[in-house]
Amino acid sequence: MEAVIEVRDVVKRWGSTLALGGASCTVGPGVTGLLGANGAGKTSLLGLILGLDRPDAGQLRVFGIDPATAGPDVRALLGYSPEHHLLPPDVKAVDFVRHVAEVHGLPRREATNRASDVLWQVGLGEERGRALGTMSTGQRQRVKLAQALAHDPKLVLLDEPTDGLDPVQRDAMLELIHRIGHEFEITVLLSSHLLEEVERICDAAVILAGGVVAAAGTLDELRGDALGVSVELDGDRAVVDETLTIVHRTGAEIRAEGRGYLITGGADIHHVVRDAIATTGVGVRRLGRRTVSLEEVFLGVGAGADPAQDPRRSALPPPPPPPPPAAVPGGPR
Repeated sequence: MEAVIEVRDVVKRWGSTLALGGASCTVGPGVTGLLGANGAGKTSLLGLILGLDRPDAGQLRVFGIDPATAGPDVRALLGYSPEHHLLPPDVKAVDFVRHVAEVHGLPRREATNRASDVLWQVGLGEERGRALGTMSTGQRQRVKLAQALAHDPKLVLLDEPTDGLDPVQRDAMLELIHRIGHEFEITVLLSSHLLEEVERICDAAVILAGGVVAAAGTLDELRGDALGVSVELDGDRAVVDETLTIVHRTGAEIRAEGRGYLITGGADIHHVVRDAIATTGVGVRRLGRRTVSLEEVFLGVGAGADPAQDPRRSALPPPPPPPPPAAVPGGPR
């Protein structure tokens, strides 16, 4: 895969707070989702990609360029739509987008034409003469997207682009982002906390947890790394616990699901569960393969973990696994 963004062992601190503790990933063409809980380091990573901040350690390249030393060169290739809606209320949409295009180096006439064209592309052609302060949240989101596209960038960074939108506006925005990444062939990095959005329009995802990359790859690769088995066991509580303990010792993740369990692990997880059942002789009410969602992958890699306290975290051995859910008295059988 051709690398658009390369992140290698990047560390970033804000005072005593560790935002990124050795993050590594590669982002290729298409639409990639950047996922993580609050405090996982998403905003810090976007700032480093834009060249607005410098990493304390590690390397970061965008189209082979170091944003820390050649920020203007990188930003000439990027479009950025920030999360916050801090737009000048008295400025017309077309004037605002034209101004951003001029900041990126387009001549006045070309910037004017590009501003008009891109506002039509995002569905605001007839509203382009309206002041930003009179626009709805959904319209302002589209203006932010338009200004990010006005100078014909190679890469667009979108920070929570559907924030504040109603369901209809949200669907339209997601469809537009998908078109940008696939029809316009502009690489998109979409930062979002909504897993369903990423699963719906993205080709790949990067999951940040505690300042490191907990998982990254195409959606098929991520799901393939966490193949699932849905199982409902029947029998004595001690035998059920023993069965799940055998499975858990292989490194599998076990979560209660309805009356049974969802067990995720590697490609051989079905055989692991089957062999454990054969070993203990526990009764089985239901056993089948499960397609694992992005949400289950997200939960399985611990994406809600607290921020790491040591920048060498990625080199440290993983903590011991918790006891299986079956050990909880009164849990599902």
